[in-house]
Amino acid sequence: MDVELVAITPDAEAVIERAARTCYQSADRATTDSAAAFLPKLLAMGHESPFEHAYATFRIAGCSRAASHQLVRHRLMAVSQRSQRYVSEKSFDYVVPPSVPDSLRGEFEADMESIRQLYVKWKSYGLRNEDARFVLPNACTTELVISANFREFRHIFKVRLTPHAQWEIRAICRQMLESLAREAPTVFRDIREAAIKADPQRSDEAEGAPRGKASRHQ
Repeated sequence: MDVELVAITPDAEAVIERAARTCYQSADRATTDSAAAFLPKLLAMGHESPFEHAYATFRIAGCSRAASHQLVRHRLMAVSQRSQRYVSEKSFDYVVPPSVPDSLRGEFEADMESIRQLYVKWKSYGLRNEDARFVLPNACTTELVISANFREFRHIFKVRLTPHAQWEIRAICRQMLESLAREAPTVFRDIREAAIKADPQRSDEAEGAPRGKASRHQ
């Protein structure tokens, strides 16, 4: 799985500070490093609307449809996803969940091959991609580009980085959080610290490699 930061608001923390200080008419109190103290105060007050002025865009490739279905439920986010209507899935890749033991991996892969053959069969009967895709599994990999403001990313991370969240979307969000924490450390520091506290064994996983294994049809 690959998670790439495509674009981000330049000087995002300064933009957020400028927006917030407009509310209080305190622009004259802004300095080159004042955001580091000012933004946490906004969060503590619950004044989060200024964080909507900063955006980030990510490309996510190689995750399963099971994971993307969860991610796109966050509606305050722009999404462009690989289409199974316009793109053939006759050679689809898939994700093997970590709960599948090595002793049964071959059986899982055989099932995926059977599904691939079903897709090819229904295509040969004249069905278009949009109808042949009905036999495809949630394990099928996908690619999508998402854009959201920082307030929404904070919300996503709060609900998707708990131990109760599904393992794959946690892996996606860990990678996005690490990228954003490097670019806007003040905005995401509390979220990152909470995520580390909730899952300390994964705290050093800046690369966020998923526990599941992606397989490619040959």
